[in-house]
Amino acid sequence: MARVGILGGTFNPPHVGHLVCAQEARAQLGLDHVVLMPVHTPPHKELRGDPGPEVRLAMCEAAAAGDPGLRVSRLELDRGGPSFTVDTLRALRARAPEVELIFVVGGDQAQGLPGWREPEAVLELAVLAVAAREGIGREDVRGRLDGLASPERLAFFSMPRIDVSSSDLRRRVAAAQPVRHLVPDPVLALIADLGLYRCGAPATLEPMEAPSHDRS
Repeated sequence: MARVGILGGTFNPPHVGHLVCAQEARAQLGLDHVVLMPVHTPPHKELRGDPGPEVRLAMCEAAAAGDPGLRVSRLELDRGGPSFTVDTLRALRARAPEVELIFVVGGDQAQGLPGWREPEAVLELAVLAVAAREGIGREDVRGRLDGLASPERLAFFSMPRIDVSSSDLRRRVAAAQPVRHLVPDPVLALIADLGLYRCGAPATLEPMEAPSHDRS
């Protein structure tokens, strides 16, 4: 059975932390590949400095280019509206019921799972793979999810500490500070070409034709 990781996020922009997380999840959990799944609209927070979902998708495509362990899905963009994880996992399961889904999150996200829409269904549809982070241990996550997730529905992996965030990168670009090596070079080129994060009006790309099938 194929084992596929799903790494969701705003990816505004995607950076080395996202790529290392995907890499370590794939290597340590024996995944066939990891799918970057950019949201259309985050359901629980305002998306600041959003250049538009098609631009964020294009940055994910640029970040994944040349890496056989990474793929990108536009499933949530095509569905539109708030992007709830349970809806995405149901859609993926309907398309490929033979694939085992591994939903990749950080420790802070895992602790917040009880507040998600239909958290029990999320854990029925996918194994939750949690990146160990300083200050949030495995027992902290298990304790928070006690009664919600059986042990076999949780997996843990470690990753190097990388203190970079998309919000910090947007601030650095706005302040004309360098971000090279914090984002993949193709993403850096796209940010420069489109003038992203430098002015109040977000750049946009013409909507791309949806493929006949999702690459996840």
